[in-house]
Amino acid sequence: MKLLSRQMTTLKPTLSLLDAIALIVGLVIGAGIFETPALVAANAGSATVALLTWVLGGVLSLIGALCYAELATAYPHPGGNYYYLRRAFGRAIAFLFAWTRLSVIQTGSIALLAFVFGDYASQLWRLGTYSASIYAAIAIVIFTGLNILGVQQGKWVQNVLAVAQVAGLLIVSGIGLAFSFGATSGVPIDPATYTSVQASITAQASLPASSNLGIILVFVLLTYGGWNEAAYISTEVRNGQRNIVLALVWSIAIITGVYLLINWALVRELGLVRMAASEAVVAELMRSTVGIVGVVLISGLVAIATLCSINATIFTGARTNYALGRDFSIFSLLGRGRESNPTNALLVQSAIALLLVLVGSITRQGFETMVDYTAPAFWFFFLLSGISLFVLRRREPDVERSFKVPLYPLTPLLFCGICLYMLQASLAYTGWGGLLGVVVLLLGLPLLWWTNRTSSSQR
Repeated sequence: MKLLSRQMTTLKPTLSLLDAIALIVGLVIGAGIFETPALVAANAGSATVALLTWVLGGVLSLIGALCYAELATAYPHPGGNYYYLRRAFGRAIAFLFAWTRLSVIQTGSIALLAFVFGDYASQLWRLGTYSASIYAAIAIVIFTGLNILGVQQGKWVQNVLAVAQVAGLLIVSGIGLAFSFGATSGVPIDPATYTSVQASITAQASLPASSNLGIILVFVLLTYGGWNEAAYISTEVRNGQRNIVLALVWSIAIITGVYLLINWALVRELGLVRMAASEAVVAELMRSTVGIVGVVLISGLVAIATLCSINATIFTGARTNYALGRDFSIFSLLGRGRESNPTNALLVQSAIALLLVLVGSITRQGFETMVDYTAPAFWFFFLLSGISLFVLRRREPDVERSFKVPLYPLTPLLFCGICLYMLQASLAYTGWGGLLGVVVLLLGLPLLWWTNRTSSSQR
């Protein structure tokens, strides 16, 4: 197999600490926070547990981030996980990861976020029967185009969207807390809506006597997902050995604070039972406090949040595809492009994401299908990345590590345990979409065989 990584053009360090934080925050605070609080409430025995699990989610994410900080600072590379896996386990595992990220993990995440954007944008202006799919496709095309124009355009769009995203959630939290602590309980609900809400609450009013922590963490950690994408920009962050660590710690602190505030507002204004019964819990909060204007506001906020995540996911996803093209001749097209901008990788990634939008449109359950499609593969390779920290520490002890994960080996062991649990949960709870994702992953095996065969015949 022909390796091209030695010839690889290093992507220029053009991102500041603030750019990196905006990228990570934008990736993490996406669609999940608008959907998962209701699922957490339905499985929590008390409001205290419901709130503390969001803090726990931040702590567990920080544990993983510390492990990734060591890998990213010791082995800065635009391939991120792909590069760590290649050094730890060899080219075969690295190839399967890069293939899976190209065909399942990253492109599936882009399609998932695009569907959420489409759902909420359709609340503001509907484009017919397939409105959500049309909006999803438009978002993918536009933000791919912005990133093709250059890193500067992509990062400034990201910074603006990230600020708007966090500010919007803080405003929603502030409104909810102001009404819950104030003299008024908010805008009265009209009789028809009140009757509907009460009927829904009555049907689902039996909260568990005790907390189901396992299920809660599945939802919470899903909502925190995305901080690991910092690994893919490790060569593009100025003063990366210092700023990558700071970006991860600051990002998770900001995200945890925002998540805790929004859930505090939800619990104060709606209560666990009403949260658990709601199909759009943040929209329910705004309807309860400021009426229909609030519903329009939250739809716009969700659209902004998902656009922010789509842009960041497109930006980082192309970096692994670029590394795949530079290392394996069968995918050499992906490794071509203008200096510091993997143009071909962006185009191919966009085409696959658009294909997945089509698949989601056919099933008419785009968001759910993409969650199932991506979860098992994501947690499998996340686990392998955690194990790679142990392998590389032992195999390459002389590599300079400007940052070492605290409390080694306990911290990475805990991280691997979290990944193993999430892998089991994703296999147990996903439907045919999860099976499809596993099948696509396994399709990488014949591609790997063909690559090896072709490389051997050329020697």
